[in-house]
Amino acid sequence: MNNEQKTLTKCEADLSNLMEKWFNFLRYEKRLSKHTVRAYTTDINNFISFMSEHFGKAPSINDIASIKIIDFRSWLARKAVNGTANSSRARSLSGVKNFLNWMDKNGYAHNAAIGTLRTPKIQKKLPRPLYFKQIEDLISETINLTEKNWVGARDAAIFTLLYGCGLRINEALSLNIKDLPKNDVIRIKGKGGKEREVPVIKIVKTAINKYREICPYPETSNRPLFLGEKGKRLNQGIAQKSMRSLRKQLNLPETATPHALRHSFASHLLQEGMNLREIQELLGHASLSTTQRYTDINVEQMMKIYKNAHPRAYS
Repeated sequence: MNNEQKTLTKCEADLSNLMEKWFNFLRYEKRLSKHTVRAYTTDINNFISFMSEHFGKAPSINDIASIKIIDFRSWLARKAVNGTANSSRARSLSGVKNFLNWMDKNGYAHNAAIGTLRTPKIQKKLPRPLYFKQIEDLISETINLTEKNWVGARDAAIFTLLYGCGLRINEALSLNIKDLPKNDVIRIKGKGGKEREVPVIKIVKTAINKYREICPYPETSNRPLFLGEKGKRLNQGIAQKSMRSLRKQLNLPETATPHALRHSFASHLLQEGMNLREIQELLGHASLSTTQRYTDINVEQMMKIYKNAHPRAYS
């Protein structure tokens, strides 16, 4: 039984049916990623479970509509007592607001209290890219992996692709053989089904071709590009495990994750003078404000260098 089914068993049939409609809305109309839908499902599951206990019965649509601000605060307080971080509580609240706003917009129910509830404050966290030398060491080590077996060649191709093209890990693992670069450009389907084209540099093509040459599974146009050892589409967890292993070998910081390669791509392009708008297009960010975080990173790095180099920095 998955998380969604568990959720639906804890509420009345009217609310259960409505939630199924919302989940389908997220999947097929909003076209959110599986990861995002799973996060919303988990958050709603937690919320409904708490309210079921809070009310002493399985809640219905009318019960959800009548939830008061003190009830919402009780739910958030329980999460805080359980050690849930502000960022996770804010995300959970966002998921619940999304569901209630959808109910309201579609005329199913209106909850007057949810709009007055403040989101927990979140400390702004900057992306943590790797330094260029760390990237060089990582790429060199992944190239060494290609000499061992096809799995090593696969990991080398993935990590080179993430840094060379600035992809999200799920974007890379969603690629099929038919999606391979044409005319030195690869077409990526990002969040919300939004497509973008990203140039593919020589080192990326070389790494992918090396992996394809020694991968033991036959290619068809619809076959996943990156495979696990049993021949099925590679799971994110396996790629993350490979990165953790490399991280230990190279003594890299814990922030060295597959996603950090995307951050490094953006930060290094900015350092080399690329326009923010161009970086936004390459990353597939919907808002320029998201891309602007990388300017904060570079200011932070510049100040560290300044303080270490300037003879009067600490006087």
